[in-house]
Amino acid sequence: MAEPRVPGDGGRTIELPCGATVDPHDVDLGMREYTCANGDRHAVVLDVHPPSRFFPESMVEVLRETIEPADELEEFGTPHLLGIVMEEFPAEVLAYDASEDGAVGYGLLWIADFDSRRLHEVVVELVVELMEHAVSHADDETAVTEFQSQLAEFDVEAFVEEYRRQRNFESAGDRPV
Repeated sequence: MAEPRVPGDGGRTIELPCGATVDPHDVDLGMREYTCANGDRHAVVLDVHPPSRFFPESMVEVLRETIEPADELEEFGTPHLLGIVMEEFPAEVLAYDASEDGAVGYGLLWIADFDSRRLHEVVVELVVELMEHAVSHADDETAVTEFQSQLAEFDVEAFVEEYRRQRNFESAGDRPV
């Protein structure tokens, strides 16, 4: 796993999964992707980014109603989504704790070895897997069958493409759907 700090820099440099470095003060609240000196594009997620970055608000509400976090956070959110990703891709995603640095505007930063679109697809794929697992334990066989039928028709790439188009990630006026 990448080291969160490089010796001799005063603790202000993060080593990215590709080996390049970034100063956490160069990451702003609106950043979703960082292009490093190597030319690689890395997904950037902050704890202040809402889960609606990845899913419509209606789905975020369902996730919050059904998932009870086993940590100090009051509700399911972006840190949980990135925790799921880190569990699957421990070497490709690094987390940086900036909670002691009041100059950055965020408490946690995640940077991935893949771009923001791929991260979006990974988040959706993993949440769908969790939903599939949860539904498989349901007592209602009709619900299980209906969910599996809908899942068979669900296209992660098409969902991500449409959601990103609706959200207009390139605009400063990005809003949840």
